[in-house]
This record gives sequence, structure tokens and C-alpha cells, in this order.
Amino acid sequence: MADTQTVETKPDKQPKSVRVVLLALMITMMLAMLDNMIVGTAMPTIVGELGGLEHLSWVVTAYTLATAAATPVWGKLGDMFGRKTTFMTSIVIFLIGSALSGMAQDMGQLIGFRAVQGLGAGGLMVGVMAIIGDLIPPRERGKYQGMMAGVMAIAMIGGPLVGGTITDNWGWRWAFYINLPLGVVSLGLISAVLHLPKKRAKAGIDYLGVILLTVGITSIVLVTTWGGSQYAWTSARIMELIGIGVAALIGFVFWQTKAVEPVVPLHIFRSRNFTLMSIIGFITGFVMFGATLYLPLYQQSVQGASATNSGLLLLPMLGAMLVTSMVAGRVTTNTGRYKLFPVVGSVLMIVGLYLLSTMDTGTTRFTSGVFMAVVGLGMGCLMQITMLVAQNSVEMKDMGVASSSTTLFRTLGSSFGVAIMGALFNNRVQHVMAERAGALGSKITEKSASLDAKSLAKLPAVAREAYQHAVSAGVHSAFLLGSVVAIVALIAAVFVKEVALRGTGPKSEGSSEDAPVQPPVVEAV
Repeated sequence: MADTQTVETKPDKQPKSVRVVLLALMITMMLAMLDNMIVGTAMPTIVGELGGLEHLSWVVTAYTLATAAATPVWGKLGDMFGRKTTFMTSIVIFLIGSALSGMAQDMGQLIGFRAVQGLGAGGLMVGVMAIIGDLIPPRERGKYQGMMAGVMAIAMIGGPLVGGTITDNWGWRWAFYINLPLGVVSLGLISAVLHLPKKRAKAGIDYLGVILLTVGITSIVLVTTWGGSQYAWTSARIMELIGIGVAALIGFVFWQTKAVEPVVPLHIFRSRNFTLMSIIGFITGFVMFGATLYLPLYQQSVQGASATNSGLLLLPMLGAMLVTSMVAGRVTTNTGRYKLFPVVGSVLMIVGLYLLSTMDTGTTRFTSGVFMAVVGLGMGCLMQITMLVAQNSVEMKDMGVASSSTTLFRTLGSSFGVAIMGALFNNRVQHVMAERAGALGSKITEKSASLDAKSLAKLPAVAREAYQHAVSAGVHSAFLLGSVVAIVALIAAVFVKEVALRGTGPKSEGSSEDAPVQPPVVEAV
């Protein structure tokens, strides 16, 4: 029988059961972040066995679409029916999708099963953040940022390495099966030691809201995925998707003002801090995923780095992000102050991105590593602080919605970042190749502006040198755009109002708008 007790707010005094739950949450977080990285490495082998090269992009797109569309729904379900049951359901769906993906016999099946996996994945990250929000008061929550950042760094660095090792030794199907034992361990730990107050829904699910939001998000992701690659930005298909997406989202916002139990209650955006954190989260996603996509390409194409250990190329950025996140969490826990971090983080991100935009064919790996570290320091100040402040800005009953909305904005930011920075990069590469290598240069980059190591090695010396200059020019344009976009994050950070974190004692003056104080009470074994 579980005894009810209030979680201690003193540092390092969490009940043992809470620490076990945190371990399970970290394993689940690893599942959510590691999957795409492992699968990405296995994709050439998958295509070689299943065929369907023309549908390759859908293996990733189906997962991304399902994840983005499901994220806000999982958050709301957690608020309505209870965090534990909803979270465990999302893990089960993710594991079912993983098992089915591993058993796929053709590309069509794999795409469909990846969509099932994505539906579950939408609830993993949201569940982790919302449960931590329930268990740990914001004042204490800061010190767990380092753990989250550490999981993220391990996933981004180790994903490609693990994926390559699994594919080479066990076969590509184990890139999916590896999720099963980890997921079962996580389910067992959560089932045994996580006991939160049960909730009952007072109203039905907002089905119309779910449909409108899903259509809107799907249209946005497809526009950012297809625009400039499969379809021209001005093509009829892209224009249709933009029109459908805008209409669906406008309809969604209108309906949320009428729905009895809205998927995303608009009142949470009345909090200035929550709205500002959503903006900062969007910009962070925009910058981070653009950086992780084009930095390895630059180092492989221009600096001659090996593609085998591509994850290690990001170590300066990810290591700096991990250290800063740990420091930010500890300072926030000890002082209760946090506004400094979004401001300093935004400044560092702007400076770091500008420095990255200055790289050319003569930039050394050490220099580019220093530039990456500056960006990492900035993102470390922002990654978890945005979630912490967003959760502290809403009532406890909206914790799931706040977590899912913040996660969704970051996901949409990453989609826009990859698409817009990618379009700019591709356009610049093709222009410089045509300028430096003439017709040959245009032919080389006609299908793709990103060449793999084998294709690059086969190029004539003149074309290879032209391509290196072209990649440098493309990186310059992409990161210069990133630095300009990051200015928006700085402006938002300046207007953040520092409100006392729940669990720190009495509210500070004027804190009622953003920080309703409701100390979390959980059942601990």
C-alpha cells in the first residue's frame, strides 16, 4: 500500500521511489531521442533490402508527422485521465510500432508502422516533462536539467555509432527491436513505483479540435518537408497545403474558444512568460536542428572529416550544452533566479551562429569546434529553462498541456529550421557550383546539394574544390539566417518577468499572473 506524502523541496532529499521514477523517465527520454538517429544510420541497408528508394523520405516524415500531431493530444489526455496511465499507454504504442517496424516486409509497411511508432513517441517526451513537473517543484527541478541535457547529448553523439554497430552486426531490424527491452524496463519501473493522484475526465475529448490541429500541423510539416525539394515553393501543391494549414489552424483557434474541454486551452497564453517561452522554444528548435544537420556536412565535405563517427563531430557543441545546462540548473535551484539564462543564452546563440557563418574552406577543425562550443553554451542556457518557466507559468491542472505545447513549438521550430535553412543552403550551393564549375557543377548538384563521401571522392579535382567552396557559401547563408532569427529569442528573453518558482516559499510581488502557487503532492512508495 502506498503512503501519501509531500515531496521534499530540499536539495537531494527526494524519496527513493522518485529517484527510481526519474531513472525510468530518462530511459524513456532516451528512447524518444535515440530512435531517429539510429534508424537514420540504418536507412541505406533498409533500402537495399526492401527497395522503394523513392519513398525513403517518408520513413522519417511519417514518424515526424505522427509525433507532431499527437504531441498536444497526449498532453491533454494526461491532464484529463491521469499522467501515469496516459504515459504508459504511449510507451506501449511506441513499442508496438517498433516491433512492427522491425517486422516490415516492404517500404509501404515500414512507413505505416513508423507512423504508429510516431503516435506513441508524441507522448514520450511530453509524459517525461509533465511527470517531472508533477513530482519536482520548479525550484528543485532546475538541477535535473543536466540529466536531460546529458541524455540528449548521449543520444545525438551515440545514435549514429549505435545505429551503425547494430546494423553491421545484428541487422537493420534490431535498430527497432532494441527499443523493446529498454521500453519494458521503463514500463516495469513506472508501474511499480510511480503513484500519482488519479484523475477523472469531466468532459469528453475535443475530437473536432484534435482533427483541426492534426490537419494544420500535418500541412505545416509537409510544406516544410516538401517545399524546395520535391515541389517548388510556388507550386500548386505547396500553395494548397499552405491554404489548408492556415484554414485549419484558424478554425482550431476559433473552436478552442468554444470547446468544453479544449485540446489547447488558450488561457495558458495569457501568461506572458508562457507565451515568451513558446517563442524561445521555437527559435531554439529552429537553430539546433539546422546546426546539427549542416555542421557535419561542412566538416565532412570541406574539412575532410570521416562520416563514420559523424556524431562525434558535434561533441564541442553538445558538450558545452551539457555543462551549461547543469550549471544553469544548479544556479536556478540554489537561487530561484532564471531570467539571466534566457538572455545570456540568446546572446551566445546569436554570436555563435554568426561565428559559424564566417567559416570558409580554410577554417580549421579547432576553430570550428570553438564556434560550435559558443552555440552549445547558448543552447544549454535555453533548452530546459524554457520548459521549467513554461510549467511554472500555468496551474497544475494544465501541466500536461503546457509541456506538450512547449514541446510542439520546439518541434515545429525544428521543421521550419531544417526547411528554411535547407532551402537557403541548397540554393546557394547550386548557384556557386554553376558559377565555379559551369555546366558540370549544375549537373553534379542537380538532384541534391548534399553529396556523400563516395560521390565527393569521384569528382574531378576542379569540381571537388568548387563543391567545397559551394558548401562553405551555403553554410554561411544558413547560419547567418540563424543568427538573425535568434535575435527574436533575445527580444523575447528581455521581456521575461522573473517570477518566484513554486516551492520557493511566498510568491514574489506581482507574481499572480504567471505563477499560481500549488505545491505538488504525490504518492511515494
